Amino acid sequence: MRHIIEVKNLKKSYKDVRAVKDISFYAEEGKLFAFLGPNGAGKSTTIDIICTFLRADEGEILVDGLVLGQQDDQIRRSIGAVFQDGLLDQLLTVEENLRVRGSLYGLRGEALSKAVAAALELVGLHALAKRPYGKLSGGQRRRCDIARALVHTPKILFLDEPTTGLDPQTRKAVWDTILTLQKERGMTVFLTTHYMEEAADADYVIVIDDGRIAAKGTPAELRENYASDCLLLSVRDREAVSARLAERQVLFTEVGGRLKIKLPDTKSALPLLRLCEDEIDSFEVLSGTMDDAFLGITGKEMRT
Repeated sequence: MRHIIEVKNLKKSYKDVRAVKDISFYAEEGKLFAFLGPNGAGKSTTIDIICTFLRADEGEILVDGLVLGQQDDQIRRSIGAVFQDGLLDQLLTVEENLRVRGSLYGLRGEALSKAVAAALELVGLHALAKRPYGKLSGGQRRRCDIARALVHTPKILFLDEPTTGLDPQTRKAVWDTILTLQKERGMTVFLTTHYMEEAADADYVIVIDDGRIAAKGTPAELRENYASDCLLLSVRDREAVSARLAERQVLFTEVGGRLKIKLPDTKSALPLLRLCEDEIDSFEVLSGTMDDAFLGITGKEMRT
């Protein structure tokens, strides 16, 4: 698979603050790539550099085979970007905003009209084309922001926390739109998010912390390497069960009135259940999550 983004030995400092400390990675064409990290880790700085908004101190970057710092105009035509804060005019209609955006890329006349209509259709906003952007709901605005980024048909779509601040139902609708674009159009999506269930849908994940790459791999690999499965037990006689577990040197904690036992894998719950089955009221076996993996990698919870 072709590397549509290649970053080698990237460094960036703000006076005495080293925001990005010699990181290297690549993203494959047509894949959903998640770039994660706590606040201040260096995510936004890295994205701003790749998108040509900020100059690196050191390093080499190729975007769709184009050299950053030498072919920036061509790179801008290959990418679209959606940021946390909307950039569209509140008073203009959805269609007018997209036409302004498309004209910046040299689209005119019928070609511009077709590009705007196609972008609106992709995000399901064709019926709202004549509505002022400022009158849209939060989810509609976010989909309009995505349409803005798509109007010139980019090869790579950068999404910087695209669903932050949206209610769960709207967030799911926006996320479904993103996944459809990625899968049906073969678009490369470069994502940052604070929602680990979104990162779990990625093809590949890189976790950055304190300006360095802390871990990388598929979501399954990160869960396997950095998260633990666990067994939760509701028991009738806590002292009796505790004694049995202690006898076999099984460590546990108490969470919400239940005993929690970390497991190397879910199958390891079976002998423990047999050991305590006469005292068990109920049990639950949980697989490690991306939230667990993130905490295991960085020692920090993902936060907004």
